[in-house]
Amino acid sequence: MELFYMPEIPLSTIDLTPVEKRGTLYFKRDDYYEFAGVRGGKVRTAQVLCQGSKGLTTAGSRHSPQIVIVSHIANYWKIPFRGHTSAGELSPELKALGKHPLTTIKQWKPGYNTVIKKRALDDAMLQGVGWRCIPFGMQDPEAVLQTGRQTRNIPTEVKRVVVPVGSAMSLCGILHGLRGAGHLVPVLGVQVGADPRKTIYKYLPAREQTRFEIVKAKESYDERLEDVTVEGVRLDPVYEAKCACFLQPGDLLWIVGIRN
Repeated sequence: MELFYMPEIPLSTIDLTPVEKRGTLYFKRDDYYEFAGVRGGKVRTAQVLCQGSKGLTTAGSRHSPQIVIVSHIANYWKIPFRGHTSAGELSPELKALGKHPLTTIKQWKPGYNTVIKKRALDDAMLQGVGWRCIPFGMQDPEAVLQTGRQTRNIPTEVKRVVVPVGSAMSLCGILHGLRGAGHLVPVLGVQVGADPRKTIYKYLPAREQTRFEIVKAKESYDERLEDVTVEGVRLDPVYEAKCACFLQPGDLLWIVGIRN
């Protein structure tokens, strides 16, 4: 796959989220991006993917922000939304979507990812023209493009970029962007969910597949590490909090987002 990064775009036209230095660490604050009451880099991607739709569907884990993000965007634009997830206890964030009058949450058993993805896609087709299914994990080239642009302000003195890996789209975008900017700093991905290699192989050209390392988080995906802060920065309990034990002086922690 060719690089999605577009170096011809003037830096002044890219809305960069800041990089903060705290102690011996750096933090890429993509969690500062906010739209429709939700925050993070995936919100930026979803906002683009959802534009012009008459209705939306998506699939996501009960512990992922995916359904929450798309529901908030649909609610902001006052269009219907149908989220598909597995059976079982909903996260507090998903329960809170009951305040969105046009949101419906459908739970399925068995709730394998393959099942809920198919349900969401079929649902969008059933609802008719103008409905769109937002890909599971934001797995779309737009995610690579949007994240890649955000690498433009990573300081040259950063020794390593550390990022949580769920769908792996943020990891792919970071590597694309760093290559386009000529900044070949090492990248450590902390795997918090399923094996991401299939997605990585799809969205990264072969030459990029040696420029990063994947380590598994010590905790299971559905385990929440509440109230974890590093240098005063509160981290998402399912994703970034599981990166904290891997951080070393000089690292930049890429904060993809934070749940409300």
